Amino acid sequence: MQQLDPSGLSRREVLARGGLGLALAALPLGVLEARARAGDYPAITALLEGLIKEGKLPGLVASVGLGRSAPRFVSRGTLAFDSKAPMGPDSLFRIYSMTKVVTGMAAMQLIAEGKLKLDQPIAEFLPRFARMQVLASPDAPLDQVRPAKAPITVRQLLTHTAGLGYAVVQTGPIQKAFLKAGLNGGLASRQPSDQGPLVYPSSLAEFADRLAEMPLVYEPGTQWSYSAAQDLLGRVIEVVSGMPFERYLWTRFFGPCGMSNTAFHVPAAKVARLTTNYVVKDGELIPVDPGATSIFLDPPPLPFGGSGLISTARDFDRFMAMLVAGGKAGGKRVMNPLAVTLGTSNLLPPGAATKGTWLEGAGHGAGAQLGLGAKAGVLGWSGAAGTVFRIDLKRGIRVAIYSQHMPTSAYELYDKFPKAAGSDLGAPQLAI
Repeated sequence: MQQLDPSGLSRREVLARGGLGLALAALPLGVLEARARAGDYPAITALLEGLIKEGKLPGLVASVGLGRSAPRFVSRGTLAFDSKAPMGPDSLFRIYSMTKVVTGMAAMQLIAEGKLKLDQPIAEFLPRFARMQVLASPDAPLDQVRPAKAPITVRQLLTHTAGLGYAVVQTGPIQKAFLKAGLNGGLASRQPSDQGPLVYPSSLAEFADRLAEMPLVYEPGTQWSYSAAQDLLGRVIEVVSGMPFERYLWTRFFGPCGMSNTAFHVPAAKVARLTTNYVVKDGELIPVDPGATSIFLDPPPLPFGGSGLISTARDFDRFMAMLVAGGKAGGKRVMNPLAVTLGTSNLLPPGAATKGTWLEGAGHGAGAQLGLGAKAGVLGWSGAAGTVFRIDLKRGIRVAIYSQHMPTSAYELYDKFPKAAGSDLGAPQLAI
């Protein structure tokens, strides 16, 4: 087996750190276990009930898991304002950017198997990325470019430091070029876009080819900048594994973990469980993607590794529980424990700037933010429609919340939920 060395760690040290997720008997007794047995989480419950009482959302679900125990769910409200169907652990949610950690861990598995290397240039698999150009500034005209000084690597894709742009982040000419090329990074609604009809690529291969034609917004390895990196990583995984990205995820993760409701689209038989997504505008909620007619009822143009998954609170808890257990699900080995340890280590390239970004003061693992210092061992991220997860690998805690509203900043659940969960669990480190 290939030796993994994320940050100067020896194999023995990596194994020891990976064992933290397995040594769950060290979890504190008392109030946490009592609350778990009773399903009593007052701060989380108050957060959910408050949003529903104030008419801000029709319903929400939260999950709490401790150690090897089964999760507890707090469910309130309905799938939509015009629905009587109750929210529950098997309701279907657009998890958007929480997809990134799944894609990241899929890459870590290939690294553990020796099929990928962390600092390997992606041009070895995708030759069109061999000679990238970099904009003079992120919002510069597209003809103001210079040759990139270094190649894009797998590590950089995992940590948003490859210099790639993102239609939802960039401004100016590069954003317009992304949208014109159909590189907007995901699906939201059947409603017409402000930018007009979007002509999506028809495959990850075509997506990667179009992205390779775009100039970078930063030199590779120098700056953390939210990007289309995990979408591109999906194509790398396809090439390296020799199978379609979505099949790889099902074969290696969703099937073994029992995540039968996680996929890139919703089949007709499950539409009754699909939530409605809303846009919050001037205090009003507008149904931008009703569950009954959702764009996710159709197979997507391509499997977006950065934003495309539909899942449930029960399914995603199984993924989190697998990571907490060092790569095991139901006693079955799903991930190499070294892959879990490396994927939950700080993978940021040395010297990559984070000041002034969402990541300032934190690290970055495989597709998700990582706590540092007193918050070390905590992994988490959120999705564009108001979903948030946190995993504390050292203490065996996993929590998540699921709503469906955009923008995610409207109710600040990415801040409020970790604080509520931290209050209920005596775990302030969850607020990374």
